[in-house]
Amino acid sequence: MLVGYGRVSTQDQDPGLQEDALRAAGCEKLFIEKVSSGKKDRPQLAAALDYVREGDTLVVWRLDRLARSLHQLIETVHGLEQRGIALKSIMEPHIDTSTPGGKLVFNIFGSIAEFERAIIRERTKAGVMAAKARGRAGGRPAKLVGERVEHARNLLASGSSVSSVARSMGISRASLHRALERIGKV
Repeated sequence: MLVGYGRVSTQDQDPGLQEDALRAAGCEKLFIEKVSSGKKDRPQLAAALDYVREGDTLVVWRLDRLARSLHQLIETVHGLEQRGIALKSIMEPHIDTSTPGGKLVFNIFGSIAEFERAIIRERTKAGVMAAKARGRAGGRPAKLVGERVEHARNLLASGSSVSSVARSMGISRASLHRALERIGKV
């Protein structure tokens, strides 16, 4: 069975083009969503993934309608593949995981994505090491420094509670403790 999934990003967009293309591709059941891909909660996608069974093919108008990122797309397709379900894209006809060539193309995409993630990790690690070598610690700047730390310390010394001092300074209790540890006044 061919099962179609379509998605438009906003309520103002019309999913008609995708619906027509999915019906023309032979989809017997359609799941259409009007939600941004940035949203984690996509009930129609969840329903489509729950509906498809072994031997079915999930058909999408374009791959970007299915997932927010290549990594998420690969995970989704891997999950489908484990259940014996193929994926086919109308606008990217070379993506059809029910064929050996389609699987090859999709796996090449997956390998490229994995390579890209590894390169990003290496660059990030090298950047952190270079920053540390230049004396930069990384992370956000401290919220409580200089005279403000001394003021907080004086408030605590005069009997104010940690919670009230943190609240009056507009910071969390943890930020207050870290600031005091930095100056060795805990």
